[in-house]
Amino acid sequence: MRHAFRFKVNFTGGIISPGSLLNLLEALEAASIAELRFGLRQQALIDVSLKDHDKVVASLEAHDIFYEVNREDFPNILSSYPAEEIFIRDSWVGEGVYKDIFDLFDYMPSLKINISDAGQTFTPFFTGNINWIASEKIHFWYLCIRFPKTNILFPWKELVYTNEIPRVSKYLEEMILRRHDSIYINSAWDGELLYKQLTSELNILSKPVSKPLDLPPFRLPYYEGLNGYGNKYWLGLYQRNELFPVAFLKDLCRICLDTKAGQFYATPWKSLIVKNIEEKNRHLWNLVLNKHRINVRHASNELNWQVEDTNEEGLMIRQAIIRQFDREDIRTSGLCIAVKTQPNSGLFGSVIVKKQFNTIRGKLKPLDKFDILYTKDFNPNAKTYIPFRTGIRREHIAIYLISLCKYFYEQQGKKREIKEPPAAPENKKTEIPGEKEIFECPHCLTVYDAEVGEPENNIPPGVLFSVLPETYRCPLCEAEKKEFLPVHQSSHQLQSI
Repeated sequence: MRHAFRFKVNFTGGIISPGSLLNLLEALEAASIAELRFGLRQQALIDVSLKDHDKVVASLEAHDIFYEVNREDFPNILSSYPAEEIFIRDSWVGEGVYKDIFDLFDYMPSLKINISDAGQTFTPFFTGNINWIASEKIHFWYLCIRFPKTNILFPWKELVYTNEIPRVSKYLEEMILRRHDSIYINSAWDGELLYKQLTSELNILSKPVSKPLDLPPFRLPYYEGLNGYGNKYWLGLYQRNELFPVAFLKDLCRICLDTKAGQFYATPWKSLIVKNIEEKNRHLWNLVLNKHRINVRHASNELNWQVEDTNEEGLMIRQAIIRQFDREDIRTSGLCIAVKTQPNSGLFGSVIVKKQFNTIRGKLKPLDKFDILYTKDFNPNAKTYIPFRTGIRREHIAIYLISLCKYFYEQQGKKREIKEPPAAPENKKTEIPGEKEIFECPHCLTVYDAEVGEPENNIPPGVLFSVLPETYRCPLCEAEKKEFLPVHQSSHQLQSI
């Protein structure tokens, strides 16, 4: 259901105290709001109709809660703190470090700030504008700036000390926003100039970067259900429709307060985590889950998706794809799939399903066609995008994603193969057993794979290239069939964009 207003309440770093959450829930309940969401930046999102707007405003203000309506003037600070202890171990970045940093922020950031441990991939590194990533040197951080409205990344030349993070972030934000009129429009960002200006005007504690940041391989843990860690338990909560009942969350708050279980943590996967649950209290959490009939064991291939906040179209596309994946028993472990239906939203994903737009009279007009891209090495923190298929219709997205999943696992298998010593060269062409031949357009590098076909052009899977009519043309650049070249799949490489 579409709503006229989206209210947003930030939780710095994804940390939510039970008392603060209960205060918000009571304000919503007083305004007759029954559900809320958690957003990609670890914030609370409330969908409100026109008739309920004034009532929600009055209730939030009566409960002294800061909020924004249909605006993003103050993006939430995103952090990997929710993963600490349960998914991140043996790191110098612990609870005290995160909280010290948050406490030193004496302003509300207008740019997106990410604060991440380098040894995890549960939270994204570069979806912020100012991205801090812990280095191996204790209390020193990499800084990577992603300039607003771009994918341009500038790695800072020095490691910055922990206590300097808020001060440097504030200074960078002021410098970037001062250039709003001249740079936002032209995208003429100059990281070197920014670095020289800041280091000349601000004396900060830092160290030279001795080696570049090395991105860890992506791994998304199963983040749902009641799970043990040490001698305690944590509970992960995910809702298929992203909506959490207010009454259910209120019961969770009461258990937290009664048992002193600690805090809630909002994640970038629009889910909620509760830590510090003791064995003697496990039954209380199960009772509440049963009372509200909350499922905590969804299939793992349903948990690794990123969809824009409060986006019904994206949710519908995701659910349609998941249903087809379930029917065909498709494995997606190791992948993170993002559905992007808006032109200017940055999403975290190793595979991106991206809606196409045309510019007509200076305005963007959405098309009912999509592109599928994947990142270098299928790492969602990488910023090099490789096209897999372009201009496909909505109903064919799942077919191509299934093919891309197969390609991903083939590449993973090749990385793990034990290579035999090379055989003596022969004067004849060696055939690779089981090697599949595909056909590639030499102009735009579009491929025709008989296993996939081209459903959007009424060519079903299984149709060999040789039996295609001579009138067949490349779906992207319209090159003739006779121009396509046969290539072996193992040697085929898609180009970066």
